[in-house]
Amino acid sequence: MLEALITKLQSSQAFLSVEVSPRLSATIAQSVIDELESLNLADCFVCTDSPLARLKPSSILSSIKLQNALQKPLICTLSMRDRNSIALCGDILGANEFGLRAFLSLSGDGVKNGDCAGAKGVFEESSLKLGRIIDGLNQGIAANGKALGDSVKHIYNFSVINSYANNTESLKKKMLKKLSNSAVQGLFTQPVFSLEAARFLLESLQDINKELGQNCVMILGFFPVLGYKMALFLRDKLPGVYIPNEWVEQLEQASLKGKEEEYKVGLELSRELFSKLQTLHNKFHFMSANKPSLLREFV
Repeated sequence: MLEALITKLQSSQAFLSVEVSPRLSATIAQSVIDELESLNLADCFVCTDSPLARLKPSSILSSIKLQNALQKPLICTLSMRDRNSIALCGDILGANEFGLRAFLSLSGDGVKNGDCAGAKGVFEESSLKLGRIIDGLNQGIAANGKALGDSVKHIYNFSVINSYANNTESLKKKMLKKLSNSAVQGLFTQPVFSLEAARFLLESLQDINKELGQNCVMILGFFPVLGYKMALFLRDKLPGVYIPNEWVEQLEQASLKGKEEEYKVGLELSRELFSKLQTLHNKFHFMSANKPSLLREFV
């Protein structure tokens, strides 16, 4: 199942992943599983790891449950924020026996603006260390330098890159650093809101792949913006993302006319953007503030 996904990702075929963020609950509701199951065009799902430092159930255990229920590959997000290398390496080893073998490595959002007062971030290092841990496990070596008793089933590491920076060359340098550090199967971008940004990211990765002799795949992040408040949040609160002022202004004007008009304008802007991005690339990651059924509006 997972190897077939990787083969498709590396091919010229279209690829689509969908973000899933389990609600704060002891269970994943059957209605959520049914909703995800109905999204037939999704090739896989990406389970978040307490995004924005807001407490959610374990991304590993949620990913295992969803993968078993949906019979589709899950890419499990792991961050360096909450666990040190002992815990992370142990978790990845344990997950391997349950068939969870794809991880999106993050440094993690800071805890200051999260919803757990008094919590402290670990941040032993950046996501680069998580990539090296995965490389080591694939080579039969644990994070403590000791050999594994039994080898792991191959683990696939994914990483993330911002979609915008004042100095665009800094993005290219970050890509080079990530790909030089460890084996990265694919790079997920933060939401992209312009053709120019997408083109730069794609061309930069192409150059880096050629330089390093690698075949890392870019997966463009797509986030439909259907409201004025969401546009403000993306503009003001999410580092590494740039949303055009025209979007903010149009959504603000639409919001004055009511929710229905606001939604209509946001949907039109988002559909137009997605259509344009598809002229450049065919591999996307769909994000929706935990409303995955919105995917039907675009595919």
